[in-house]
Amino acid sequence: MTIENVPGTEAGAVKDRDAGWKFWKTRRYMVVLMTLLGFLGCYSIRVCLSVAIVAMTEKFNTTLENGTIIEDQHFDWNSKEQGLILSSFFYGYVFTQVLGGVLASKFGGYYIFVSGVGGSSLMALLIPVAASFSIYMLMTVRILEGLFEGVTFPAMHALLSRWAPVCERSRMVSLCILGCHGGTVIAMPLSGVLAASLGWKSVFYFYGCFGTLWCIIWFLLIRSSPENDRFISKEESLYIAKSLGNENGPKEKIKHPWNKILTSTAVWAIVISHIAGNFGFTVFLTQMPTFFADILEFNVQDSGIISAIPYLTMSCLLVFGGYLADWLQIRGFLNTTHVRKYFTSGALLAQCAFILLVAFIVSPAGIITFLTLTVGFAGLANVGYMINPLDLAPKHASVIMGISNTIANIPGFISPSVVGLIVTDKSKEQWQIVFFIVVGINVIGCLFYWFFAKGDLQPWAVSSSTDPAESVNVNDSEKNIAGKTL
Repeated sequence: MTIENVPGTEAGAVKDRDAGWKFWKTRRYMVVLMTLLGFLGCYSIRVCLSVAIVAMTEKFNTTLENGTIIEDQHFDWNSKEQGLILSSFFYGYVFTQVLGGVLASKFGGYYIFVSGVGGSSLMALLIPVAASFSIYMLMTVRILEGLFEGVTFPAMHALLSRWAPVCERSRMVSLCILGCHGGTVIAMPLSGVLAASLGWKSVFYFYGCFGTLWCIIWFLLIRSSPENDRFISKEESLYIAKSLGNENGPKEKIKHPWNKILTSTAVWAIVISHIAGNFGFTVFLTQMPTFFADILEFNVQDSGIISAIPYLTMSCLLVFGGYLADWLQIRGFLNTTHVRKYFTSGALLAQCAFILLVAFIVSPAGIITFLTLTVGFAGLANVGYMINPLDLAPKHASVIMGISNTIANIPGFISPSVVGLIVTDKSKEQWQIVFFIVVGINVIGCLFYWFFAKGDLQPWAVSSSTDPAESVNVNDSEKNIAGKTL
């Protein structure tokens, strides 16, 4: 297939060159920007408790009316109770993944995504009140928070299946996911500063208000598809339509081939690698401030700031990886299947080496360096399995992501509890056991994805109304594109 025959490489390329760095002139990247900010708000709400809980449970001196100075704390939760609180979010999060995917494929990702962000923000505003009542009330609010946020990833895939040209999937999804890690980068240090200066309650009020404001702006600026956007240029609309071609034709009632999806080894490759990536990610996401406090004896503000460094690295590698993946495909060096395998399996394998170094190294600088690399390389892994559903079945991508995220987030409520059970004495040896478990799971994910992952449009994903002669695998033909859209 020649350059001229590949859908959507000319008009959009010219438009992109005309727009230059003015991304707001391309409506699809305004969608990406707002999705990024939505994830930033959600993940800030999701991770801020891991920093705030240090301030909520640390001991401090207080003076009684008679002048006596005593040691006190806001909440006297032990390590097991803290593990339950941190993991409670995931009990809700896993239950709305598939539901979110089905709803998003039926009604579109637009309303489902904003509902997820808005609901999460409301729950964040309720956390201080819930915590003052009881630990069980706090866990209930966190579960509800997880229920709302659970629909966001499937909704993103449904939304981008309408907006993302084939040759730009890696970068567009990577930029959206950047909001998740950007939220972590911002929330970790900012939560520490807020907790130290304004008290732990201010952490939740701040992020809850941010999410509420975002919802208002979303309704003002963003539309569900190029067809419904009156601000989009004809050139950009034509570029997107030509690129998606038969993958995203006229709106139709989508019937999901559940049996084919659930028995596809390519889908299970996504699921298994997603489990591996999420287990380690969740351990570090929820426990890193505690690890720094236990092993390096950092205070709450220092823990928040240092914990953000790995996620800053991850954010940079995620964006770099997204652009690199598109470039490798467009230049013809690798096809889609190779890109997905090299990025995911290679990153998981590299993480194993860095985690083992963290487990045995003794210097604080070394621990921080290799933890940074461990978390950072997760950004490259995301360029594989997180984007892969759009390769296999664009119309069913939200459901595939829902299934994958449901199963992959089971470690979300297991890992904090496991860490709480293992790390009882706050010793380096106990943390080593945690790291060995992460390495073992990473190896399994790496090997399964390498042998079973695919990057081409699956036969069961092609609708019966599509002419087989026209359903050319655009992903694999991208290698003939001469870099027109980069």
